[in-house]
Amino acid sequence: MSFSDSDSSSNGGDYKNFRQISRERLLHEMLRSAKTGDSKSTWKVLIMDKLTVKIMSYSCKMADITDEGVSLVEDIYRRRQPLPSMDAIYFIQPSRENVIMFLSDMSGRSPLYRKAFVFFSSPISKELVSHIKRDSTVLPRIAALKEMNLEYFAIDSQGFTTNNEKALEQLFCDDESSQKGVACLNELAIRVGTVFASLREFPFVRYQAARSLDATTMTTFRDLIPTKVAAVVYDCIMKYKKTIPNFPQSETCELLILDRSIDQIAPVIHEWTYDAMCRDLLSMEGNKYVHEVPSKVGGPPEKKEVLLEDHDPVWLELRHAHIADASERLHEKMTNFVSKNKAAQIHQGSRNSSELSTRDLQKMVQALPQYSEQIDKLSLHVEIAVKLNKLIKEQGLRELGQIEQDLVFGDAGTKEVIKFLTTNEDASRESKLRLLMILAAIYPEKFEGEKGQNLMKLAKLPPDDMNAVTNMRLLGAAPDSKKSSLGSFSLKFDIHKKRAVRKQQNGDEETWQLSRFYPIIEELVEKLSKGELSKDEYPCLNDPSPSYHGPSHTATVQPPPAAHSMRSRRTPTWARPRNSDDGYSSDSILRHTSSDFKKMGQRIFVFIVGGATRSELRVCHKLTTKLKREVVLGSTSIDDPPQFITKLKMLTADELSLDDLQI
Repeated sequence: MSFSDSDSSSNGGDYKNFRQISRERLLHEMLRSAKTGDSKSTWKVLIMDKLTVKIMSYSCKMADITDEGVSLVEDIYRRRQPLPSMDAIYFIQPSRENVIMFLSDMSGRSPLYRKAFVFFSSPISKELVSHIKRDSTVLPRIAALKEMNLEYFAIDSQGFTTNNEKALEQLFCDDESSQKGVACLNELAIRVGTVFASLREFPFVRYQAARSLDATTMTTFRDLIPTKVAAVVYDCIMKYKKTIPNFPQSETCELLILDRSIDQIAPVIHEWTYDAMCRDLLSMEGNKYVHEVPSKVGGPPEKKEVLLEDHDPVWLELRHAHIADASERLHEKMTNFVSKNKAAQIHQGSRNSSELSTRDLQKMVQALPQYSEQIDKLSLHVEIAVKLNKLIKEQGLRELGQIEQDLVFGDAGTKEVIKFLTTNEDASRESKLRLLMILAAIYPEKFEGEKGQNLMKLAKLPPDDMNAVTNMRLLGAAPDSKKSSLGSFSLKFDIHKKRAVRKQQNGDEETWQLSRFYPIIEELVEKLSKGELSKDEYPCLNDPSPSYHGPSHTATVQPPPAAHSMRSRRTPTWARPRNSDDGYSSDSILRHTSSDFKKMGQRIFVFIVGGATRSELRVCHKLTTKLKREVVLGSTSIDDPPQFITKLKMLTADELSLDDLQI
């Protein structure tokens, strides 16, 4: 198959980020390549299946597709009108069903379209290629037959999913002989492989070693998930190395494959950034937020859907900021706008802008005649921030968040949790469950036998919720295990003392409360970048020599000082002055435009089997600037806490539906 001329691998050429490359391949390599010969001036039909239409929608807008000469987008499984004078572009998975549908469209005396440009999202089997070749009426009508090898959702400029929403259920369930688990593992690994085909990257493949590799304990399928995924991914890459033109012949980046057992706290702890709070507390469908706007004809308020995405500059600036920081910034933006606008000043009268609430300022701006799209977005985010702060107060999340963080950093234990549950009986069911799940991740022995039942009764939670807590054992080692620190269940502790699963950062006193927590992958990626990640706990499949410490990138990467451990050295990210260029504050993120990528070292990919979190995606953005290497996060899905809890319950809920298990 062919690739565009620009070098997309992270060791040369004009640097483009992960999503930009995915977008350009779909628009230029696929759609634009169909503009050949006499078809240059004609419109085309784009035909996709349920998966590929999502792949396209995550990377491209409809206007982009139209600009490339597509006038109609169709579903391959729907009855379609014959358009024999038009060419068709098929972007489909290489399944038997899709091939049969394609042949049905293009065979016989009256094909639906004149010519077909066929692009498969992943490698097609020789058997299906032979099946296509056997139809003599179709062959002359095929203008192109290629493997795009792009079968993932580019959900973020530095994030992707493989659309395996049931991976946690199918891979971590009690059924060790699950055929669904094996099929899921192979599918997700092949899709991960297509990421490297798309970017023309050849990774060093590191993976989380099995927890139970000793003579006395039997290794389970669950223990070997990262090992098996790594093997399939590496096999795919070896094939790409031989079949894709100009594919790198030596390693260009690093890939670290983990599973959800690596950090069981990140999916359930309250994350206090603007992005995470929106997903956690608002009833959002994907990136879609529904709010009410004043009617243009003077009637009742109208509902309006907006997308919180990268094209919104306010969202892009504030999404990784602490909710308190985001609220302050929004108030400042409104105040600045009002102070610079004469009409607003007249409307304001003699009142001092510093005395106005954010809501007052919002109403003033909306009353201005030059109410623009920019102010529309600003007003939207003011509304969201006001709503979030109201929910935080109503649900008592500050007190809950404090005890969550104290548990993680060893400043609280079971005693403090019991006190919280007895003094906060009106706390929501979900809040209490998430607190107990964090407790179970740190003190699993507290949930053995009647101990766990008693805690659940104290919290007044139904037996169904106990499933979420007890099923955490499927993500980690047994409570009495004495293994190395591969996961939160496997740390060695004195059972009579409070335990810390994160180390307190050294640095100034925090400006924002509840900002101490950080996902484990932050530490792992920093160690990987410095060549300090344990080869025993995270072996390398294509390790060139016993002295391997990662690819050479010292010329482009400036490692941080090595005087302290990674965790103890961290200074509170929200405690720094706003004008600091730490790569983490919203101001800093906006300053680092795509031109800065030219200075980047080799990419780091982290793939988490079983779902990733908003906090982990945030950390990848932060580390990209800090390490001067693009850090790309991949997972089977991106789960907000309610989704993760529902999936966790499904591990042992054979007879229950998802609706029965919703919190």
